[in-house]
Amino acid sequence: MAIKDWPAAERPRERLLAHGPGVLTDAELLALLLRTGSAGRNAIDLGRAALSHFGGLARLLASTPDECARIPGLGPAKYAQLQSVVELARRALREDVRRDTLLDSPDKVRNYLRLSLGRLPHEVFLALCLDAQNRLLTADELFRGTLTQTSVYPREVVKHALKHNAAAVIFAHNHPSGVAEPSRADELLTAGLKQALALVDVRVLDHLIVAGNATVSFAERGLL
Repeated sequence: MAIKDWPAAERPRERLLAHGPGVLTDAELLALLLRTGSAGRNAIDLGRAALSHFGGLARLLASTPDECARIPGLGPAKYAQLQSVVELARRALREDVRRDTLLDSPDKVRNYLRLSLGRLPHEVFLALCLDAQNRLLTADELFRGTLTQTSVYPREVVKHALKHNAAAVIFAHNHPSGVAEPSRADELLTAGLKQALALVDVRVLDHLIVAGNATVSFAERGLL
């Protein structure tokens, strides 16, 4: 049965307006975003099929166009709708991070990094440049690697920090393996970057590793 034929009190849009988005299931929220279903199933059924196929919301939102296309009804237009929501959320979090002193809002930083890096299939190394008050100046991808290795060049990191007149930096990279624990190579890299940046009076405040929804902080582990 089409959702428009349901009793008003059971329709996702009406329930959201009456009680807030928190009362809706993931499939119902997806239905509001996707708007239409496919042959033989409504938008909620399509949302359930997508969630079942990917094993959850996070993997669905991190999927590629080709992966989405394997589900009947999830073509390029609906993929674009999903990705627009992810990007809006990322930009909203980035605005929040920019407004605050980073060391006073670690949860916002972690949320931003989880959304940016948590489900990528390849390693990415980010540098967050901070001013003297620990406010975010810029957050940029500096290096991209394979599933297991990223080549990070200290000279390029130093040039980037100086370009943005950074007083301090926070590094972040992801582990596509799903394990957030720092490796010995991660520790050596961080120590090398810290030493190189100290020569130009730029402090390294933290290095965060992201794997899915998990994050590990070098500063909290006493590894800096």
